[in-house]
Amino acid sequence: MIRFLGLVLGAWLALATPAAAQSATVDVEALMTTGALADKTLGDPNAPVTVVEYASMTCPHCRSFHVNTFPTLKAKYIDTGDVYFVFREFPLDPLAFAAIMLARCTPDDSFFPVVEALFQQQDQWAFGEDPESALVSILAPMGLDAAAFSECLSNEELFDGIAWVADRATEEFGVGGTPTFFINGRRISGDASLDRFDRELAPLLVD
Repeated sequence: MIRFLGLVLGAWLALATPAAAQSATVDVEALMTTGALADKTLGDPNAPVTVVEYASMTCPHCRSFHVNTFPTLKAKYIDTGDVYFVFREFPLDPLAFAAIMLARCTPDDSFFPVVEALFQQQDQWAFGEDPESALVSILAPMGLDAAAFSECLSNEELFDGIAWVADRATEEFGVGGTPTFFINGRRISGDASLDRFDRELAPLLVD
C-alpha cells in the first residue's frame, strides 16, 4: 500500500489545482452529469430535492457530519422520499483516495455502510500509525479480503474515475474543501448541522 500511496500522491498533486470561482448556485443539469463511475446514491431520484455532497474520507468535518447529522437527515428526509442524496468523492490526500477506492470495491449494497464505518473509525486508520492494517481490519468483515484489497488498489479504471469526479468538482463547480453540499444546485458549506439543513430544505418542501 505504501507504494500505491506514492503513486496516488503524484496523481493527487496533479489534481490539486485552484478551485474555480465559487458562485451561490451551479447548473443542476451539469451537476448531475456523471462520468465513467456511477454515482453512489440513496433515496428516490424523483424526490423534489437533490443533495449532492463532496466529501473526503480523512476530513474530520465530513466525519462529524456523517456521524452526528447524517443518520437523522436520512431518516427525516431521504427515507421519506423528500431528498435524493448523492455522495461524491473529493479526496484531500492520498490516504483518502485509497479509502474511497476500497469503499467502492466492496459489494454495491455495502458502500454506504462501509463509508459509515470508515468515518466512525477514522481516528484508527486515518491518523494511526498503521493505516493499512487498520483498513484491512475494518473492511475484511465487510466483504473485502486481503486479495481483493490489493486488487482494488491496483484498479486504474477506478482510480481514473474518482480522479475525474474530483477534478471536475474543482474546475466546474468551484469545490475547494469538504464537505461541500449542493441543494438543488445551491451551494452550502461550513455548518452542516441538522438545523442548517432544516432551514435550507424547508422552503423547498412546501406543499
